[in-house]
Amino acid sequence: MIDINIIRTNPELVKENIKKKFQDKKLPFVDEVIKLDNKIRALKQEGDSLRAARNTLSGKIGLLMREKKLEEANEVKATVVKNNERIAEIEAEEAVFSEQLKKRMMAIPNIIADDVPIGKDDSENVPREYFGEAKVPDFEIPYHADIMEKLSGLDLDSARRTSGNGFYYLTGDIARLHSSILSYARDFMIDNGFTYCVPPFMIRSDVVNGVMSFEEMENMMYKIEGEDLYLIGTSEHSMIGRFKDTIVKEESLPLKLTSYSPCFRKEVGAHGIEERGVYRIHQFEKQEMIVICKPEESMTWYNKMWQLSVEFFRSLDIPVRTLECCSGDLADLKVKSCDVEAWSPRQKKYFEVGSCSNLGDAQARRLGIRYKTKNGSVLAHTLNNTVVAPPRMLIAFLENNINADGSVNIPKALQTYMGGKQKIEPNK
Repeated sequence: MIDINIIRTNPELVKENIKKKFQDKKLPFVDEVIKLDNKIRALKQEGDSLRAARNTLSGKIGLLMREKKLEEANEVKATVVKNNERIAEIEAEEAVFSEQLKKRMMAIPNIIADDVPIGKDDSENVPREYFGEAKVPDFEIPYHADIMEKLSGLDLDSARRTSGNGFYYLTGDIARLHSSILSYARDFMIDNGFTYCVPPFMIRSDVVNGVMSFEEMENMMYKIEGEDLYLIGTSEHSMIGRFKDTIVKEESLPLKLTSYSPCFRKEVGAHGIEERGVYRIHQFEKQEMIVICKPEESMTWYNKMWQLSVEFFRSLDIPVRTLECCSGDLADLKVKSCDVEAWSPRQKKYFEVGSCSNLGDAQARRLGIRYKTKNGSVLAHTLNNTVVAPPRMLIAFLENNINADGSVNIPKALQTYMGGKQKIEPNK
């Protein structure tokens, strides 16, 4: 959520930012916020004056009663009663206007970084850096679901019967590979100085509203019927929520955390051939990295975090690139974001396997995450980034490590986790 002081002092900046994000329908919210804010501040001022007057008059009543000036005391009492009635009206009006203000404030997007490319949607995202040689072998690479099935590692038909489309069974060496990648990702992050966590997989609505926009929530989150609980779409949600309404010690910053969780997503509107198999699914597992830091350090950490993702994928012999998200593709709370995309030699193109985001103080403002300095408490900055999210990542892994005979090489970094195996062989 944006700082209201920015709207008070520079509404044109906020409007220009809305235009950069191609959300012109939200432009009226800025003027509405200013009007509501003025009303609320005027009511607060009136209420404070009436409360001060009430305190003075209450003291006067006692004095008049002691002096036996009953008629005058009763007149003052009547004034106090009238003031109390008006104070109650003011508090009711404040509550209504404050709710209206909050609703509009929650919809106004965060101010994006100056260097974010301007574009309407993800088709205008900008490739930035390439890592590793994107090769295409001299043999045909099968579709990832076919590779897995030939390795006796995927059962989609049973999953459709038990759960519907968008679910899967992983078995045998593919299931082991899936778990090995997550274990390696955990240890990779620990070795890079991050603290490992396993968070709750369900969170309350106040945490959901603190970490994401309403539009994102509607398109992503599964609600638990009859309870104020949502299944998490990523462990970032519960990891950031952990610090709700807390003041972090300044000397403990930055907080560097890496978390494992299953993730659940509606994937509203997902369709197409590349969604067949395990590309776009309702349930997956992920290793995430989260940083909570001082504002002046957040862009440094943003760059460190996506670089860690690149290092991780290159250690598994997977070529990757970074793709900077344009203004229209940024979620409302984000200041800056980039995707890490893996090379698909079958499709001869890159596809998303992770996303790194700097959210500035937007989540911290909504959730009340601060740290204490000599001059008082300050809102922290929050960042998140995908380390790895199999089984989608398995697509890139299999395509980049498959051999002509259908076997799949296991990179050295994973062999310990795979019981020393150097290859996964097809069933004969």
